[in-house]
Amino acid sequence: MRPDAPGSLPPVIGPEVEEFLTWLSVVRGRAPNTVAAYRRDLRAFESWLGGLSVPEATVETVEDYIGHLRELGRAPASVARAAVAVRSLYRYLALEGGNTADSLGDLEVPKVPRGLPRALTEPQVEALLASPTGSEPSGLRDRAILEVLYGTGIRVSELVGLSLSDVDLRSRLTKVMGKGRRERIVPLGRMAQEALGNWLSGAGRPAMEPARWRSREDSEAVFLSARGTRLTRQGVWLVVRRHGTRAGIARELLSPHVLRHSCATHMLDHGADIRTVQELLGHASISSTQRYTGVSQVRLRSVYDRAHPRASVAS
Repeated sequence: MRPDAPGSLPPVIGPEVEEFLTWLSVVRGRAPNTVAAYRRDLRAFESWLGGLSVPEATVETVEDYIGHLRELGRAPASVARAAVAVRSLYRYLALEGGNTADSLGDLEVPKVPRGLPRALTEPQVEALLASPTGSEPSGLRDRAILEVLYGTGIRVSELVGLSLSDVDLRSRLTKVMGKGRRERIVPLGRMAQEALGNWLSGAGRPAMEPARWRSREDSEAVFLSARGTRLTRQGVWLVVRRHGTRAGIARELLSPHVLRHSCATHMLDHGADIRTVQELLGHASISSTQRYTGVSQVRLRSVYDRAHPRASVAS
C-alpha cells in the first residue's frame, strides 16, 4: 500500500501509534489539530510499511520512506512534517521502553534535502559496482542488484517486486510495476543483463533456494535473501550500504534512491532527452524528471569552467 494512493490508508492504526497519539494529547497537551496531523502522517507511514510492523522498522526503512515522499513531489514542508512525526514516534517508543530496538531510541531522521537531487560521480559508481566480487551466491546477487538499480533507475520497491516472469534476458527487457500499479517495460543494459544472468544461473539464485519454499511469492522472486525468501527493501539497503562502504563512499551520500538519481543524471549528461528519462523512471509528470536537468546544468558549468581555456578569463 502506498501513501499516495487514494483510499489506501488503513482505517485503524497500530497500538504503538495510538498510544503515542494519546500521550501527545494528554501528557504533552498538544492541540487537537496537531494530533490530527500526526495521525494522518503516521497512518500514511504505517500503510507504506506494508507487512512490516512499526517496531520492526529500521533507520534504513525510515530513510527509504522519506526518499519515497520526496519522489512523490511533496512540498519540502510536508516531507519535513512527516519526518518529524515518524521521528517523534520512535523517540516516544524508546522513552517508554517498548518493543522497538534500542538503536531507534536515538533515531535521527535524515534532513530533508532541498534543491537538486544528489547523484554519485561516474567514478564513484564504477567503484561501487566493482565491489561485489567472487562467485559466491551473495556476491552474484549483490552485483546484480547494484547493476540493475543503476542500469535501469528503478525504485527499490520495484526491484524487490520483480518476479522471474518479469525478466526477459534474451530481449534485455524487464517488466516493472510502478506507483499506482502502472506497468512499464524497462531495457536492461549489457552489464545488467550479464549480472542478472550470472545471478539466475546455477551458482547464484538456485544455490540460495530453500529445500521448501515458504510461499509462492518467494518462489517467484528474482532476488532472494539468505533465508530463501523474497528480498525486502531493508535487505537492498544493507547491500547498497555495505558495498558503498567498501568502495569508500560516505554513508550519507548513498542509498538505493541515489543510484536512481545517478542513472537519470548520467543519462542526461550523455545526451539523453528528458522524455526518454521520464519514461525510463516511470514519472507520471515531466516536472519530476526536470529536477535532473538542473543537476546536469550544474555539472556542465563545473566542467566548462575547468576545461575551457577562456572560461575563467577576466573581462
